[in-house]
Amino acid sequence: MAAVKQNSELKEQLRAKFVGKTLEEVPTPSVVLDLAKVEVNCERMLEATERLGLLWRAHIKSHKTTELTRLQVGDALTTPVSLIVSTITEAENILPLLQEYQSRGRSVNVLFSFPLFPSALPRLAAFTQTLGAGTLSLMIDHPAQLAALTAHPLPHPPQVLLKIDTSYGRAGVPPGTPACTELVAAALDAERRGVCYLLGIYSHAGHSYAARAGVEDVLGYLAAEFRGLAGVAREIVSGGGDGRELVLSVGATPTATVVQQPGVFASSSGGGEVERLVRELKREGFKLEVHAGVYPTLDMQQLATHARDASLMTANDIAISVLAEVASLYPGRGTHGTTEALINAGTLALGREPVTDKGKVPGQDHAGWGFLMPWGLDNPVPGPDFPRVHDGWRVGRISQEHGILTWQGKGDEVPLQYGQRVRVWPNHSCIAGSGFDWYLIVDSRNKGREGEVVDVWPRWHGW
Repeated sequence: MAAVKQNSELKEQLRAKFVGKTLEEVPTPSVVLDLAKVEVNCERMLEATERLGLLWRAHIKSHKTTELTRLQVGDALTTPVSLIVSTITEAENILPLLQEYQSRGRSVNVLFSFPLFPSALPRLAAFTQTLGAGTLSLMIDHPAQLAALTAHPLPHPPQVLLKIDTSYGRAGVPPGTPACTELVAAALDAERRGVCYLLGIYSHAGHSYAARAGVEDVLGYLAAEFRGLAGVAREIVSGGGDGRELVLSVGATPTATVVQQPGVFASSSGGGEVERLVRELKREGFKLEVHAGVYPTLDMQQLATHARDASLMTANDIAISVLAEVASLYPGRGTHGTTEALINAGTLALGREPVTDKGKVPGQDHAGWGFLMPWGLDNPVPGPDFPRVHDGWRVGRISQEHGILTWQGKGDEVPLQYGQRVRVWPNHSCIAGSGFDWYLIVDSRNKGREGEVVDVWPRWHGW
């Protein structure tokens, strides 16, 4: 709890230092969130899941802040607060907020989403001891993890979700395999022995980041998730896990947020299959949950998926940017004699994760490390053909602290000036944010003061 107190003290110090200043006055590089856009992105997710009768579980590892967590779960709502964390530090730092929600009568549950490893158990024990029974869920994808839990039982038996690999290939067991059958049997046995309670099964469609053909494409990934989990869920029921409302949790930002599209299930063949699967699974007594983490901020990767149409997602919905300065200019050094410019934001500020190149010709798609916002300059905005079409200033090369802006396009380049401040939409907001200790918050609804800092949100660091 000492770290939580330090964060609170740091926040007040930072607010005194930055609130009221403009983005022309703060140090660079800095990471900036637009509160207006973050709020809309969160509200759309809450509205869609309520409208469709889906459970909602918010991942907080992308931003690692209390303030944005409040927006993800709807601070004034009375619905259950279901979260996902990737590090135990995230769980420890969100404890005061969860206790606040418990005091208001909201039930809370945190899923530690990394498959359980032994050294995590003492800190997880302290977490569940503080919040009480039913507040902790664990990710399980191997029987040895259940053996570790048996050897070192927690103060309150945790809920567990079995991690199912529906083609992403990062973690989990593939459905319909001997390993999956063995895992189901081990989980049901551990439950019978009082070690844990089998809450459900979980899939993460991280490979849906490679979707490019729009809503229909993303729905295909979502249908594959539901199909994969459906078979495992039925195996659990037939193996003795009947008589419960098993949770089937699916998602990644593309496959979770596609449900925001009005009438999406009925309006396309892919949507029709998802609608049929949802209807069947609900009829069989399963609870359906979606989860996502990047959706409040969005980024260039999410824009590239076109998981929703332009009424719900364009470049203007990206809430995160990295503020940097032009430190030097190199006329004629770029392709076809174009200018290159040096900014003080490289790998450590932007990350080094590319947008997946799906072009027929390697390098045809956007291959940079970020894209300049049209903030203070008339830079073209990525449109419906992004990432194939990506005209304008982009971060074409990076090293540790250095970013090189390169011009892409047939028209005359938009001029840049030495000392000019620019804002970069990063490829991946989770990685970009990790290089900073806090977010500067602006609000584009404040007409004439869109660049004024209205708050500062400290980020949590560590494991």
